[in-house]
Amino acid sequence: MSREFELNKEVTLEATPEQVWDAIATGPGISSWFMGPHTVEPGVGGRMTLTIGDFSESSTITAWDPPKHLAYRGDTAPDGSFHAMEYLVEGREQGSTVLRFVHSGVVSDDWGDEYLDQTSHGWDMYFHTMGLYLRHFPGQFATYAYSPMSVDWPTLLERLNVSEPLRVGDAITLAPEGMEPVEGIVDYSGEGARPFLGVRGPEGLYRFFGGAMVGIGHHLFGDDRPWLEWAQK
Repeated sequence: MSREFELNKEVTLEATPEQVWDAIATGPGISSWFMGPHTVEPGVGGRMTLTIGDFSESSTITAWDPPKHLAYRGDTAPDGSFHAMEYLVEGREQGSTVLRFVHSGVVSDDWGDEYLDQTSHGWDMYFHTMGLYLRHFPGQFATYAYSPMSVDWPTLLERLNVSEPLRVGDAITLAPEGMEPVEGIVDYSGEGARPFLGVRGPEGLYRFFGGAMVGIGHHLFGDDRPWLEWAQK
């Protein structure tokens, strides 16, 4: 049976409300920290669309009050499931901003109790990435480089020439064969059933994920082709 759900998040960001708005309400801004590429038709009734390869997902904007309030609702699936997102943006002193977020809707009966845990974990990672984007790459827009890989997690780390443990704050060198090394800092790390490695480098935010599907989901401010070609080998 389909069931309703709701997730609530609150984060403090080192950015102005206008910068946060650009990150959540423009196609290039969304793609710089979330999945992409997105297109956005501004205003209530406008359409927000994500397209990755053959996959496309659209929503209708239901609230548009720059830079304070944004909400949109996804199209309803044949089984009655849908997703709705709401952002409330509040400026604070010294240029920081509090972002409050609600993800609600109806989830299909294909999902069990693990849905909320997995989705909450994913949003924590994406909002962390948003904070890094706004702090370290203000005013820039990234290309989202996504590709699954036909390897397991240990093999992925071996191809990167890195080894565990991967601790947040550690300096790291990503050195895939045939590519220029990337000197960076580990900014996010996860082990167990959902291994994850996040690295902040001088030209991007590099994200490697494991679990049921292994791959990359980078936000790059330079050329994304070398990483895509490497991941697809």
